[in-house]
Amino acid sequence: MSSRRAFFYVQHLLGIGHLKRALTLARAMAAAGLDVTLASGGLPVAELAPEGKARGVRLVQLPPASAGDLGFKTLVDSEGRQIDAVWKRVRSDALLAAWRAADPHVLVLELFPFGRRQMRFELLPLLEAATGAARRPIAGAARRPAIACSVRDVLGAQKSEARQEETLALVERYFDRVLVHGDPRIIAFDRTFSGAERIAGRIEYTGYVVDAARRPDGNAGKGEVIVSAGGGAVGAGLLEAAMRAKPLTVLRDRQWRVLAGNNLPLGDFQKLAELAAGERGIELERSRPDFTSLLSNCALSISQAGYNTLMETVRAGARAVVVPFAGGHETEQTLRARCFAERGLLELVEESALTPATLAAAVDRAARKLPASPGDINLEGAQRSAASITRLAMGKAR
Repeated sequence: MSSRRAFFYVQHLLGIGHLKRALTLARAMAAAGLDVTLASGGLPVAELAPEGKARGVRLVQLPPASAGDLGFKTLVDSEGRQIDAVWKRVRSDALLAAWRAADPHVLVLELFPFGRRQMRFELLPLLEAATGAARRPIAGAARRPAIACSVRDVLGAQKSEARQEETLALVERYFDRVLVHGDPRIIAFDRTFSGAERIAGRIEYTGYVVDAARRPDGNAGKGEVIVSAGGGAVGAGLLEAAMRAKPLTVLRDRQWRVLAGNNLPLGDFQKLAELAAGERGIELERSRPDFTSLLSNCALSISQAGYNTLMETVRAGARAVVVPFAGGHETEQTLRARCFAERGLLELVEESALTPATLAAAVDRAARKLPASPGDINLEGAQRSAASITRLAMGKAR
């Protein structure tokens, strides 16, 4: 075991993006020499599971919870039942037990306290235990770990003054560092969190988190149009529109590979399969382990604007059309997509305007452009975050 240990908590509720980004960070931390325990509170995602302890990441699967609605107001367990006080107690105990077993030098919480307020029932006790303020101190836990928040570039809709004040108070009480996984030249954190100036001394921009660039794996996806929707939980509308848009585009004669995602409901997948069967040149799959190779080789990418997919697309330099998810009052993907569209890196279709015709027009515009270059956008967020967390684990300043 490494002499320095990190404990990383992540909770994905709807899509799989939070877990995917956390795993990218955890692997970078392990590569930097830390012994990493990643505690995941969402539904298991087999294709994202760490490849064993050899990679230096130990996965702890907590009793899983997910969102019962697009507004994230209700949490349900793995059987779809609304969670209750007993479930919360069991889950909190499991998290504390995992933290004790890890005995970390640094604790990293993904998104909280800027989000995941639903998980306060377990995160506040964890923070209290970590800072030594618990009513029943844990034996052997006199050493206070450094504590960091890992947060993406864009938060959800602006919260009330009271909510912002609560967030700021939690940061000031518990957190040594707020690692913002973005580039302030593209989107400054105060764009979606107006209280950022008050905690400016704790904020560190890491750049965008994306897996290190790799050479394409052969010719997979060469010349194709790649249509994807992340995990697929909220992507059925985009995938159907893309299939119907194909014959309307200048790329109608290309192979269109549609990746539905493993979380797309079976009924929706079957409807897409019927649609694909009636159109030549469409290959429908759930997912592909070589997605980044497909992006590097493709003629064009069509996707939503989730953090991970967008960063992988930008790093690959692919021509791109994005349709940001905007259901349940979500604004995060739309803001990010607009900012990247302003730099000429993609074509944007607002979800409210999505039709086969509007999507086809955007595909034609993108297809006529030269492949985009990320230019000076900082895409080294995984490595820079790992270096910062390692310094925290070593008890060093920036």
